[in-house]
Formats: sequence, structure tokens, C-alpha cells
Amino acid sequence: MNADEADYCREVEGYLCKKNAGHLIRIVGPAFEMVRGWADQGVPLKVAFRGIDRTCERQAAKTQRRRALRIEFCEADVLAAFDDWRRAIGTGAGQVSEAPPSPTTSLASHIERTVTRLLAVRLNGDAPQLSAAIARVVPELDQLAGGARRARGDARARIIARLAELDAALVAAAKDHIDPARADALRQEVDADLAPFATRMPEDTRRRAALVAYDRLLRESLNLPVIAYER
Repeated sequence: MNADEADYCREVEGYLCKKNAGHLIRIVGPAFEMVRGWADQGVPLKVAFRGIDRTCERQAAKTQRRRALRIEFCEADVLAAFDDWRRAIGTGAGQVSEAPPSPTTSLASHIERTVTRLLAVRLNGDAPQLSAAIARVVPELDQLAGGARRARGDARARIIARLAELDAALVAAAKDHIDPARADALRQEVDADLAPFATRMPEDTRRRAALVAYDRLLRESLNLPVIAYER
């Protein structure tokens, strides 16, 4: 075991402790080997955290009594999140992990959920352009949600295409908003995440993957949802 793997496991253990409301469950033995395997596969920490979040959300939906979550129960969601991430940035798309597919979400439900998340975004007063972009998007999404329930064929395709356009506009506004220092930090994080795959990727593929990964980190840093319909 090298120092990077040990640091990775400690980060996962710390994040799990936070999700368990401070209850610490040590990642040792087989659980440690499992998490170290994530590091060996190149699962970025943020992707592992996203998988843990999925497990926590599903557990919370099942019961109000929260037991401390063990990392072993998160493995399927972590691997599914990793598969999603690799498909999105174009790395190893044909080498996915064995994890159950996530349930599909209807188009209308996706739009309604996106509106809810956009309304929950909290921005400082120094983000007028991004705030204005959100204010423009929400009313149109409300209109699209109504039509999405009945839309079929070409009408449905037009709604999905419009969602992609609105998504691109929101990301563009976010890029204009973020300060240069934070943007540089995100790019460094992208480089670190892609490092395990860099030697196996053609240069043009790596550049495209870096752009997609940067957009994902940018969204996460501002808590912006994906408006585009990806399912």
C-alpha cells in the first residue's frame, strides 16, 4: 500500500463519518481492500463521495431510523457513479463495473426536479449574470414540464433538445461567473482525476474529457443541476 492509497482511504472514511452524523466506522480489513481497489481503478474521490451520497439518499427514503452506514453497502453505487463519470468524459466506456443500473426518471419528473434544485441555489450578490441566467431558465422549465407529460415523438425530441440548449447556456454563465483562481483549482483537480487514464487516451480524447470533467466540477462547486436530459 502506498501513501496515496492510504490518504484515499482516510478521505473516504472521513466522508462516511460525516454522512453518519459523526459516527465513525473504521474502514479496515476487507472493507479497506475494497476501498483501496477503488483507488487502484482510478475512482476520483468526488465520484466515490457521489456514490456514497446515493446510498445515503436511498437509505433515508426507506426509513426514518438511520443506522450508521457501512462502506460495504455503498460499493454498487460508487461503481455506478464511476461508470457514469467514465461514460460522460469518454474514458473506458466499454469497461464498466458490474453495478445495477439506476432507475429511469421520466422527462417531466426530471424537469420538475431540476427546477427544485435551481430554486435552491444560493448565490452571493456578486453573481448577477448567473442569477439572471437561473431566473430566465426556471419559468421556461416550468412550461416545458407541462408539455413533457404528454409529449411524444418529435415534440418530445424538441423538448429534450431545448433542455440541452438551456443547460449549455447555464454552464456558460457559470464559467463567466467563476473567478480565475477557482477555475485554475478546478482544472488542477481535473488533471489529477484524469491522470490514471491519461496514458491510454489520445490527445484529442483527453482534451474533450478534460472539458467535460471541468464542467462537472464547475456544476458541483456551484450546486448547479444538469438541465439536459441524460437518460
